[in-house]
Amino acid sequence: MTPKGRILVGKVGLDGHDRGAKIIALALRDAGYEVVYTGLRQTPEAIANAAVAEDVDVVGLSILSGAHSTLVPAVLRLLADAGCHAPVVVGGIIPTADHATLRDAGVALLFGPGDSMADVVAQIDELVQRSTVES
Repeated sequence: MTPKGRILVGKVGLDGHDRGAKIIALALRDAGYEVVYTGLRQTPEAIANAAVAEDVDVVGLSILSGAHSTLVPAVLRLLADAGCHAPVVVGGIIPTADHATLRDAGVALLFGPGDSMADVVAQIDELVQRSTVES
C-alpha cells in the first residue's frame, strides 16, 4: 500500500512531554501516512533539516511549553530558507489569542486539547490533497 504522504512530527524546544505527539503520530500512521518522528527537544534547525532530508509533505510541530511565538516562526523561516514548501501544522497548548498571529506567519492548521483524532486526520487529509493539487 502506498502511503498517503510523509509527515514529520517534531517536538521543538525544551518541552519534554511527547505523549500527544506520539498519539498523533500513531493516528496518522494508522490512517495511511508514513510518519517521521524526530523525538524530544529538537531545535528549529534540526526540524527544518529533517523535513528537507525526509522530503515530507507536512511538518507537524507539537508545543506545550508556551514558546510557540518564537519557535514556530523560526521553523517557518528555516523551512522557507531551505526551499521546503511543506505546510506546517501546530498542535499543543496554544492560546486562542495567538492563533491569528501563527496563521499569519504561515501555519496551515492549529490543533489543541480536545480535538478528536478523526478530525485531526481529516483536516490533514484535506491539507495534503490541497497541497498536492497546488504543487
